[in-house]
Amino acid sequence: MNKAKRTEIFSRWRDINPKPTTELEFSSPFELLVAVALSAQSTDVGVNKATRRLFPVANTPEAILALGEEGLKEYIKTIGLFNSKAKHIIQACRILVEKFDSVVPENREDLESLPGVGRKTANVILNTAFGQPTMAVDTHIYRVSNRTKIAPGKNVLEVEKRLLRLVPKEFLVDAHHWLILHGRYVCKARKPMCGECVIVDLCEFNKKGLPEVTESK
Repeated sequence: MNKAKRTEIFSRWRDINPKPTTELEFSSPFELLVAVALSAQSTDVGVNKATRRLFPVANTPEAILALGEEGLKEYIKTIGLFNSKAKHIIQACRILVEKFDSVVPENREDLESLPGVGRKTANVILNTAFGQPTMAVDTHIYRVSNRTKIAPGKNVLEVEKRLLRLVPKEFLVDAHHWLILHGRYVCKARKPMCGECVIVDLCEFNKKGLPEVTESK
């Protein structure tokens, strides 16, 4: 796929959604950090239901530490893997208080030093909370990048690096969200909705309407 075609693809996505953002509900970098930590192998809808109860009670590292691990579990027990997530969030809150003055750091190295925060989570925080041009490659982005040929790669890190190199700079900050939304609602894994796709004429999917990508975590 050439630069002109990529530019047109992202231009169309921008036209229909000029200010894309995460579907997770948050009002601070810390709330986003907690929400993203909870979202692993869970839906945004399910996470939002839990955080709507949690955040009015505890939305700072100190407040969540005051709840304690068992107290936190009561708010997130509807979410998959809530036991391990509660443990990691409590550990992360303790480090934030002791090492970072309760402020979520704005760099990858410090973010990834927090329990439960891997590269993908760090990229989400850096992009969504701090406006940095990162790519948090989940299964949606991996699928769309490969299927359309925007930035094909054999694994998520390869796709991430190619996206950062190949997406035109004017779209980099928002590209992560456009790709996720397209994969979630249009370019679905089992049955892509090519008939409703605004980039169908630009897509280089070999067999439009048929799944072809083996997804990777």
